[in-house]
Amino acid sequence: MLAAIILVLVALGSVVFHVLSPWWWTPIASNWEYIDHTIIITFWITGVAFTAIILFTAYCVFRFRHQEGTLAIYNPENKKLEWWLTIVTAVGVGAMLAPGLFVWNQFITVPQGASEVEVIGRQWQWSFRLPGEDGRLGTSEIQYVSSDNPLGLNPNDPDGRDDVVIEADDLHLLVDKPVKLLQRSIDVLHSFYVPEFRAKMDLVPGMVTYVWFTPTRTGTFEMLCTELCGAAHYNMRAKVVVDEESEYQAWLRKQKTFAQLSARTRQAKETQ
Repeated sequence: MLAAIILVLVALGSVVFHVLSPWWWTPIASNWEYIDHTIIITFWITGVAFTAIILFTAYCVFRFRHQEGTLAIYNPENKKLEWWLTIVTAVGVGAMLAPGLFVWNQFITVPQGASEVEVIGRQWQWSFRLPGEDGRLGTSEIQYVSSDNPLGLNPNDPDGRDDVVIEADDLHLLVDKPVKLLQRSIDVLHSFYVPEFRAKMDLVPGMVTYVWFTPTRTGTFEMLCTELCGAAHYNMRAKVVVDEESEYQAWLRKQKTFAQLSARTRQAKETQ
């Protein structure tokens, strides 16, 4: 009897805890409310299943408890119950998978006209690259990575000369404009994540991954690395600032291109 009561309290306590102590996340700041909806659907399906199983277990513990003079009945199988469990489980799993597949299709389908920004991860800082006036990002190769060229940009690629390079500083984006983030790592696994954007993607050495989203409100948001990448992993952070057009252009005019940074580096070496 005590075991049955404890099980019932666990089920009821879980529901009460959710109602009185909401675990909801930070307010969303992008178009990916679909991800929130999918998580909520999964939560309710698994929550109902969890509560039902716990209460059924409590019923069985009480109903079939040991009693003097009562013999247990051996019932090896129940076809009707097995069919019901199979059907209900299949429907529940399908209900969880379907929204996820729909959202994943949206997640990997980048809308036409989305601007491109490169995100580069290295121990333990974030850097960024934006296309210059030609609207194209130059190429990069691992053999070009050095203290003078930490992002490994190809100095022989004319498309990269006007690329805007932002090293270990904040990234600014335009509000209500879709953006595709091309992501690569210089050294080990990293992972891009801004909680308010609901968009997360790993940076894998030797690969270029991507994620896209549309910022829906202005503000400053913290960018985290959510893949353990070494001793200073906890400190691998940056700021993503979402601006209106005028503020964004004012910020952009202050940034340096790859050509300007390369010239400054050469000048510094010549004066040494």
